[in-house]
Parts: sequence; C-alpha cells; structure tokens
Amino acid sequence: MTDIAYRLAQQRSIVTALPGPRSAALAQRRSQAVAAGVGSAAPVYAADADGGVIVDVDGNSLIDLGSGIAVTTVGAANPEVAAAVAEQARRFTHTCFMVTPYEGYIEVAEQLAALTPGAHDKRTVLFNSGAEAVENAVKVARLATGKTAVVAFDHAYHGRTNLTMALTAKSMPYKAQFGPFAPEVYRMPTSYPYRDRLTGDLAARRAIDQIDKQIGAESLAAIIIEPIQGEGGFITPAPGFLPALADWAKQHGVVFIADEVQTGFARTGAWFASEHEQIEPDIITMAKGIAGGMPLAAITGRAELLDAVYPGGLGGTYGGNPVSCAAALATLHTMHDLDLPARARAIEHAIKPRLKESADRTGMIGDVRGRGAMLAIEIVHPGTTDPDPDLTKWIAAEALAQGVVLLTCGTHSNVIRLLPPLVISDDLLDEAITVLDDVLHAAAGRR
Repeated sequence: MTDIAYRLAQQRSIVTALPGPRSAALAQRRSQAVAAGVGSAAPVYAADADGGVIVDVDGNSLIDLGSGIAVTTVGAANPEVAAAVAEQARRFTHTCFMVTPYEGYIEVAEQLAALTPGAHDKRTVLFNSGAEAVENAVKVARLATGKTAVVAFDHAYHGRTNLTMALTAKSMPYKAQFGPFAPEVYRMPTSYPYRDRLTGDLAARRAIDQIDKQIGAESLAAIIIEPIQGEGGFITPAPGFLPALADWAKQHGVVFIADEVQTGFARTGAWFASEHEQIEPDIITMAKGIAGGMPLAAITGRAELLDAVYPGGLGGTYGGNPVSCAAALATLHTMHDLDLPARARAIEHAIKPRLKESADRTGMIGDVRGRGAMLAIEIVHPGTTDPDPDLTKWIAAEALAQGVVLLTCGTHSNVIRLLPPLVISDDLLDEAITVLDDVLHAAAGRR
C-alpha cells in the first residue's frame, strides 16, 4: 500500500538472538508474577508496533503475520484510532451505558446494522469479548425460541467461558479438566474438504441427518458456526455447506448464528465472511477487528429476536465502553477509507499462489486454504494426510528466529495461519512470505 504514513520503519531487523536479554529478563519477572496458565506464542516482549511490524524491547523489528489474532487489522498504532481514543478518554472513560448512556454506543450499533448482511430490521448489543458475545447470542436464541438445544460443530472454537468451552471442540488447551460444562450443547460434523472429500451439500446433509436423529428441530434453539473455522485450522467449508444449513434453520424456526469474531471486518475480502455465499445470519457475533485493538464485541441480529429479551436481560458494566466505541468508529472509518476488503483480496492474490508453489515443491503441505488475508497451510507427513504438529511448531519457531511472527492453530496443531494487518506494505508482505518459503524448504530438508 502506498497511502499509509507509518510511524515506524517498515523493515525486518534482527539485532540480538531471540529472545534478547531484555525479553529474557521480562520472562523471568513474568514467571514470578503471571499465572503459568497464561501462554504466549512468542518469547519476545513488545515495546512498539505499527503497520506490519512489532519492535521488541531489545530493538528487534519483526514482521507481524498475526495481527494479535486478527485484531490489529488497521495496524497496532493507527493514528485515527489513537486520536479517537485520546479524545474520548479526555472527555470521559466510563459512565456505564446501563446508567447514563451515550451517543457512541448508538452510532456503533447503527453502523453494524448497516454493515452486516441483510436489509432486515436489526438490533445490536455491545460487549467486551468474543466469548461474551457468543454467550449472549445463545441466550437470545434460547429466550426468543423457547427452546434450549444448541448445535456446534467439529473443530469449532467459540471461547473460554463455561458455555463457550462447551461449544468449543478442542480439549487441550481450551477445556481439559475445566468441566462440567453447560448442558444441551450438541456437536455435529462440519465440512472439512481436505479430510472428508465431501461436497458442501453432502456434508450439510450428513450434519442435518444427525441433528434430526439426535435432537429434532422442535427442541433446537440455534445452530452456531464460524463461516471459516479459526482456531480449528482455518477450515473453509465446501461451497453450499453453509447455505444449506442456513436454509434448513430458516425452514425449521432455528436461529442461525454466524460466529464472525475472527472472520469479520474485512479480514476475508468481504466485510463479513457470510457474504461470500450470500448468507444472512439471524445473529452475527463480532469482536477482534472491530475496534483497532481496544476491547469491544457485539451481537447484531434480527430485531424480533433481540427485542424479545426483557429490559435488563442484556448488558454488562463495561459493555460498549465509550473509549472502545470511539476506537470502533475510527476503525470502521479507516476500513472504509482504505477499502480494506479489497486490500484483503489483494493480499490473497499475492500470497496464495506462492503458498501453493511451496506445497508443490516441499510435499509436506497437504492443503492451502482460506480467503482474503485469512490464509493457512496444513502441515502433514509427505504422502499422507497425517498431521505433523512437531514440524509445524518448528516452522513457527524458525520463522520467528528470522524475524517473522507466525501463529499456529488446528485441532491437530498442524496448521500455520497467516493473519497480516491489512495495512501491511507490499514490500514487507513479500519479504515475510519469502522468509516463510525459505523456512518451509528448510523444514522439508529436515525429514
């Protein structure tokens, strides 16, 4: 991109071994102060970040292909967002919308109604995290329908609270030994084209048949699904799978919830991933990219569903914090101004062919998938579909050693995911993918 004024030099620069001495010292302090259950993907500690780079406390400048897990879409120090945060903080940081409301909350709700798919009448509630949004979407669906059962899917990730752990598929590290979990949650097979080889229609029929047998539409309040599954491995369902589920839900009075916490806000080349197959969810859950790094989440859905809840039934002390709302409005303005959905599509066109070339040359990449700037490679043992989580971990560590921050994911921990900020420069993105390609070839040579 050429129309971004970056505050930091957009360059990769390694000046110490990683982690450097100051990061190592912070790690020691952390071990005496922070609970061991809090993990971090990289052993380096950030001091500054802007555009497509993170500068650590030792002065190393790393290329960011993680965006804080799809959060800093407009950059980690976007000037418009920073200015909006500062101005709102100068006026007031909190009153609680449930006590003395304010315009920023209303304006965010208005913009979400306009942005989310469908021309139907909508209502919005603001929260703090994606898990909180999911919890409340399920609450709304259960109250509005008078039914209790909820269907989630294999490889799903919806959060770390009690209900969202029940919805999440992967045990370690998200839910092992944290139970018992919330009841009336049922798991169905998803569409995973690389592994099930099913068309979207056949995968949907498989899931619907199981729903009919195990639950029945008369007991089912909601289906919740990520249009592209995030932590489960960036699994992009076969065409037709999501529309078939949404059509079945509509025919049977079941609320269709699209969890767009990771896929939302330009990440996949559309404002929301549901748009790729013309789906109009009854409720959409949102967070991550919504507010440029400030904590904010939302549910937006059909007015008749959200308005069915009695006054006081939805809310929270910090939900829709005024500073976060100001950040969201600035973030959305930046996304519109820079046409970041188009930028995400350009990133896909630049990266995906190169990942496929690496797959052809190395023989250890079973699948290249994703949309926009939400792309992934699945690492397997050559000649098989058997996951190789150890090599995946090595690839991420080696990329970091060379100055590129990568994230892993997947039910089998064998997926490298790429989530660059959408404001990353073309040159920096090209350099990062060149480093990744070199690391992949080195990984292939380790066999």
